[in-house]
Amino acid sequence: MRAQPTFFSRWFSGSVLALLLCLMMLPAQAQSKAPDQTPEQLIRTSIDDLMGKIEGRRSYFSEHISELESLVNDSLKDVADFRYIGASVMGRYFRNATPAQRSRFVDTFRQTLIDTYAKGLVTFDYREVRVLDKQQESRQADQASVDMEVVANDGTVYPVSYSLRLDDGQWKVVNVIVNGINLGLTFRNQFDQAMRDNGRDYDATIDNWSPDVDVTDEGKGA
Repeated sequence: MRAQPTFFSRWFSGSVLALLLCLMMLPAQAQSKAPDQTPEQLIRTSIDDLMGKIEGRRSYFSEHISELESLVNDSLKDVADFRYIGASVMGRYFRNATPAQRSRFVDTFRQTLIDTYAKGLVTFDYREVRVLDKQQESRQADQASVDMEVVANDGTVYPVSYSLRLDDGQWKVVNVIVNGINLGLTFRNQFDQAMRDNGRDYDATIDNWSPDVDVTDEGKGA
C-alpha cells in the first residue's frame, strides 16, 4: 500500500521520516561494536531499546520538546556523519566554500534535522518498524545498506533504505531513501537551486536554508 498524496506535504513534520530518526539514534555503546557486527545486526539489536525510550513518553516530550531535541542532538552525533552529508549536499559548491561556510552549513543542516525530527517523533502514529529478513550484499567492505519498512497505524507501508559507511571503525548513516526518493540527492538539488536563486551567495543560501521533501507518489513524478 502506498502513501497518500498529502501525507508528506510538509518537510518531516508529523511524518514517517521523523520516526526514522529512531533507527539513527543508536546508542554510543552499540556503535563501538560496529566492526564486530553487520549493519543489519546493529540496527536490529538497537530498535527495541530505542523504541522503549520514546514509547509511553510522547505526551511528556510533546510538552518538553527541548528535552527531546537535546536527546536527538546527543544521539545523532554518534551515528550520522554530518560532515560527509553536508559536503555531499553542497555538491560542486563545496570546493569553493570557505572552511567557515562549510562548517556553518553543516551546523545549520544538523539543527534543521534536529528540530523537525523532534517534533515529528511525538506526532507520527506507527504500528511497526521492521528490518527486512533478506538484505542485499554489499559490493564494498566499507559500504552497506539496510532495508526496512515502517508500518503506519492505517496500514500504509513505507519502504526505507539506509546507506551506511564504515568510518574509523564505526558504521555511520550517510543517506536515506524513503518510498523511492533519495533524500541526499534531493537535498543536493535543492542546495543547487538555492545557490542559483541567491546569485551564488553562500551566506544567503545558508542563512535561508529550509529544505522541503515530498516522498509521495506525486513527488516521485516531479
